[in-house]
Amino acid sequence: MEFSHNDNNYLPLTKFESMLKTNHVLFFDSEEFENIIHHYLNQGKIALAKKAIKLGLDQHPTSINLRLFKVELYVFEDKLPEADMLLNELHNIDPSNEEVYIQKANVFSKKDNHEQAIQVLKQALELTSDVVDLYSLIGMEYLFLDKYEDAKTYFMKCLEADVDDYSALYNVIYCFEFLNQNEEAISYLNIFLDKNPYCEVAWHQLGKQYFTLKDYKKALTAFDFAIISDDTFVGAYLERGKVLEQLKRYEDAIENYTITLKLDEPTSFALLRIGNCHEKLGNTDLALQYYDRTVHEDPLLDKGWIAITKFYNKRGDNQKSLFFINKAINIDSENVIYWKLYAQINQRLKLYEEAEHGYKKALELGNYELNTWLSRGDLLIKLGEPEAAVFNFQQALEFYPENAELEYRLAGLFFTLKEHAKATFHLKNGFKLNEDYAFIIDELFPKISEELLVKNILKQIYK
Repeated sequence: MEFSHNDNNYLPLTKFESMLKTNHVLFFDSEEFENIIHHYLNQGKIALAKKAIKLGLDQHPTSINLRLFKVELYVFEDKLPEADMLLNELHNIDPSNEEVYIQKANVFSKKDNHEQAIQVLKQALELTSDVVDLYSLIGMEYLFLDKYEDAKTYFMKCLEADVDDYSALYNVIYCFEFLNQNEEAISYLNIFLDKNPYCEVAWHQLGKQYFTLKDYKKALTAFDFAIISDDTFVGAYLERGKVLEQLKRYEDAIENYTITLKLDEPTSFALLRIGNCHEKLGNTDLALQYYDRTVHEDPLLDKGWIAITKFYNKRGDNQKSLFFINKAINIDSENVIYWKLYAQINQRLKLYEEAEHGYKKALELGNYELNTWLSRGDLLIKLGEPEAAVFNFQQALEFYPENAELEYRLAGLFFTLKEHAKATFHLKNGFKLNEDYAFIIDELFPKISEELLVKNILKQIYK
């Protein structure tokens, strides 16, 4: 029970807190203690909940409910052996108490023994008529086991018992989506909506399923019904805006996104989408205005910084692109996409050392795309660092072991370093993999390709 300042239930809490300040022990009945403990647990005030449990058990040592609260705290603090021991005592006293089974399942779950937790929860089902919470708990345990079909079944049982259990509805759809069962999700939602035609959440989820299947006309209709059911439903306007963008109805999309700004606090997503729509419509000043608002609203949203950077990229303004990507990196230096853009912009500006540093950072952060290895290596060649370039391409070969572009580059580098045996080895490998890439030698190593030794090796290979 939640205490309210406007009802008599608040009095025991006031009395209890007064008692703690004065050290005068006052009497409370067990139900009052339960409400006090429940209040503190909901507020996250664990120390006060502990005090209330201790005092409660001092006054009511046989209360099973108060001892169950003690179990709950044991589980919260990972004192699972203590929780087990107390639960066994309680089970011996009251073997038909469903809450004992629920807490036992909670202990099993904390131990990652989800199968056992499910068995215990199913036992609890036989002891109560209030099954909805148990269905939900069983569904969650199946999710932990990645058994999405079983989880879906139990969340559906929740909805059969309570059509307003939106948490269960979201979980049902999550299971459908994980199983790539979009058509089945649509069928389920349509049946659900036949019984609950004004459920805005179901309409919203139906629209998202149609959107995934690229059936934009039906998606739009579903979001329309979600808005009819609740004209303040921000999520439906956002999704409707996304559909309208796909249909290239950018002005209508802007209208939907703008509604969300009036209904609730502005979201960086809506601001970004409005900016994107204005850019598509050629409203460059408005686009930039909304991109600026996006990064101001949420400086950690990488899509906002990327949008601004690419906005200037498209207009050939590399200096401004570089300015904004530097700002982005200052905020989040671990973002791979930022470093890739940083490298590409510097490369266009012929700032090769900075560009190479950008690609190197991208690789360090786990961006192992072939193009990143190639771009960095080619820059190292241009900067006159053949040994570093060799090391770069050799690392790349670990990820792309049969790649002609890498082999030809290594061949050219080893010729440059006068390591002819290695050069010949890689040149033959490159030719074997794809002779069409032999132009790389001429393009990246023009002096090497003119050497007599290289010409003779190439002649032998081409025979």
